[in-house]
Amino acid sequence: MLEFNSTRHNPLIDPHLAVWSWEIPLYLFVGGIVAGMMVLGGLAMHRTARGEDTRRFFSMQAPLLGFVLMNLGMLALLLDLTHRLYVWRIYTTFQVASPMAWGSWVLLVVYGVLLLSAMVRLHEAWPWLGRRLALVQRVSDAITGDPIRLQALGWANLVLGVGLGIYTGILLNTMVARPLWNSAILGPLFLVSGLSAGVATLHIAATLLQGRSAPQGMVGGAFASLLLPLGPQHPDKPTAQALVRQDQVFLAVELVFIGLLLANLYTSSASHVAAASLITTGPYALAFYVGVVGVGVLVPLAWQALELAHKVPHTVVPAVLVLAGGATLRWVMVNAGQLSEISATAGRMP
Repeated sequence: MLEFNSTRHNPLIDPHLAVWSWEIPLYLFVGGIVAGMMVLGGLAMHRTARGEDTRRFFSMQAPLLGFVLMNLGMLALLLDLTHRLYVWRIYTTFQVASPMAWGSWVLLVVYGVLLLSAMVRLHEAWPWLGRRLALVQRVSDAITGDPIRLQALGWANLVLGVGLGIYTGILLNTMVARPLWNSAILGPLFLVSGLSAGVATLHIAATLLQGRSAPQGMVGGAFASLLLPLGPQHPDKPTAQALVRQDQVFLAVELVFIGLLLANLYTSSASHVAAASLITTGPYALAFYVGVVGVGVLVPLAWQALELAHKVPHTVVPAVLVLAGGATLRWVMVNAGQLSEISATAGRMP
């Protein structure tokens, strides 16, 4: 019997396994929120094009807020780079088999669609900008005045939102040297988690602004316009309840995907089992069970069920817990994944 030993993780050859710090989990988290907002914004655009009242779906302002958050995520990516001045070089060559190459171009297209979508409501956020730049008003009128164009922009948001949400998981999944990431469930899990986080963000905004007068002035008015639904009306109670119901669905699906991820890892190779133990019985078990499963999924599910049954008053606490759980999920998967490694015994031959 012949045994092969891998030197891939020999500390004398590859001494630094954990090379990603807080920047990557932050980018994955913010990217997930942006993906969720693009999907919600795309759905709102379709409903608006059909003449429906989109206040319950809270609303076409989502891409505008998503554009702001996207800049935060891209800043985190830039801070992670060692040679930041050469980031442009990734666009001078394209490798078909490289997920990072595809992702770089997807992010570029996402930026364009978010900016175009934001311009639909930009003149409402900053009226002075609409008065000084006639192009902003013309773009908004051209899109909102034509249902076909608005639906096309909605489809662009939907497709790119789903693609961005899945990409944040696929980026990790393609790194086969890290068994914890080597699961096809990771992409759908990050997508559903991002959708839940996007709904939670809008849920918080809807609840905090419910029944309050819109702030005035350049800064306050702009912030209100980022969050308020279409028109001068303020978010009402049905708006928040609709968001809670949407979040309940996403949280339930997320819980299923978490179970599938663990089942997939524990029924694979010894390396995958050892990797799964890092988050189930190892150093990240507490953060996984308490932060991800408990705080991020189970508690919000139960709390929001009580809210819908009118057993407890409506608050933003479940939405805040969802965001905390989504951030913890990325932190656990990135850091535990970097510690996972392929078993030294790569294979056996008789």
